[in-house]
Amino acid sequence: MTLVLREHASLKPYNTFGIDVQASVLAEARSDDEVRAALDEAERRQLPLMVIGGGSNLLLTADVHALVLRMVSQGRRVVAETDEQVIVEAEAGEPWHPFVQWTLAQGFSGLENLSLIPGTVGAAPMQNVGAYGVEIKDVFAGLTALDRQNGQVRDFSVQACGFGYRDSLFKREPGRWIILRVRFALDRQLRAQLEYGPVRQRLLEQGIERATAQHISDAICSIRREKLPDPAVLGNAGSFFKNPVVSAQVAARIRQTHPGVVAYPQADGQVKLAAGWLIEQAGWKGHRQGDAGVHGLQALVLVNHGQATGAELHALARSIQADIQTRFGVALEMEPNLL
Repeated sequence: MTLVLREHASLKPYNTFGIDVQASVLAEARSDDEVRAALDEAERRQLPLMVIGGGSNLLLTADVHALVLRMVSQGRRVVAETDEQVIVEAEAGEPWHPFVQWTLAQGFSGLENLSLIPGTVGAAPMQNVGAYGVEIKDVFAGLTALDRQNGQVRDFSVQACGFGYRDSLFKREPGRWIILRVRFALDRQLRAQLEYGPVRQRLLEQGIERATAQHISDAICSIRREKLPDPAVLGNAGSFFKNPVVSAQVAARIRQTHPGVVAYPQADGQVKLAAGWLIEQAGWKGHRQGDAGVHGLQALVLVNHGQATGAELHALARSIQADIQTRFGVALEMEPNLL
């Protein structure tokens, strides 16, 4: 296959905020060979190489002086199995939600709580994507990545990935690793995780007492659709801020003045606060500065009402961060990568 290059290409179709900036060069990789060809082309042109997946975790604030490489490789397969468990592997460019639905259709469980998350398989380990009590690390069986420093391909175990809350080795070493494919350990029998959020309540409302993995996925999809805007309709990158983890003392101080604070005690004695609750209490829900705004139904989501620039969205995010720091003494950290 020959790598196709597009000069001065708009990235608007390739980021879910719908920000219209240009890449010096845009290419798409459908194979490992095309990834290597893109690396060679970037070196030949003396351009940085920037790798993107579904563009659902990006805030682009200016034109990108780089060779932007979209990972669009396809393929999903069972690579090992026992009577209780299977190992499935997917190429980095596989869209995440269709991949989750494919695993459920095969009768495999484990990814149902991660339904309807935007993006690609290859991007999921970068952030250690999580939702409704399950994170990538909980179902992770390994991945294969290309080391841009030496051109070698390496397989990673869960320990080698250094997963943390919305964090991983790959996020801490930006630009070094290109994830090529990811493997997941899934169960043949459901081990339902229903303790986080309103999932159990939604199933009860639907009259489902013995839920299947597909039931759980469908319930989570309905909840997410109610709370989160469709990027195809209203530009956004999902949750914009991480839920802050604070000391028990800080959480107790906030609870004194705000008894309804949404907080989750952690195993290490710290407390995770709901960033959306903090933002809503501060009055930002539904706020709008030009076309940059906070979603009217979910304060954790920043939205592009049409023509907002990345710089305008970033300015709104900084204003929210400053306000939450002043009101609650809590620092909010952005989830999307700022470019």
